[in-house]
Amino acid sequence: MTTPDPDGLLAEQLLRLTRRVHRIQKRHLERCGLGVTPAQARLLRTLAHCDAPPRMADLAERLEVVPRAVTTLIDGLEASGKVRRVPDPTNRRVIRIELTDDGHQALRQLRGARVSAAQEILAPLTGEQREVLGGLLDTLVDGATEWRRGC
Repeated sequence: MTTPDPDGLLAEQLLRLTRRVHRIQKRHLERCGLGVTPAQARLLRTLAHCDAPPRMADLAERLEVVPRAVTTLIDGLEASGKVRRVPDPTNRRVIRIELTDDGHQALRQLRGARVSAAQEILAPLTGEQREVLGGLLDTLVDGATEWRRGC
């Protein structure tokens, strides 16, 4: 007879929850009709947290993806008018990425979609359970203070 593996069960629960969160967020993102992918939404949120327009290499590092992936995301967001490439004022070889007015507007709509998704996900929990979950998630999140810093 094998002994139950509590860590294996937790890992499975976390994976199932992650998949559910992604599905729900994607559905809410599609409802807002911006034509933005989840990866593009993440890039827009990251840009919004930067103190100054970052280089694409900075974004790639921050998003933990290869630079080519950022180029593809930026191309799509630029084509839809949500970001623009701007020259660095001190080094003309460097290109920086900044949000446009449409990008800021999209972020406001995306925040609404995220709040709706969070409400759906958290609906079964009481206020007290939400507080406990928030504390546990803060404990588990790796690098939360790094993510909140400017680029």
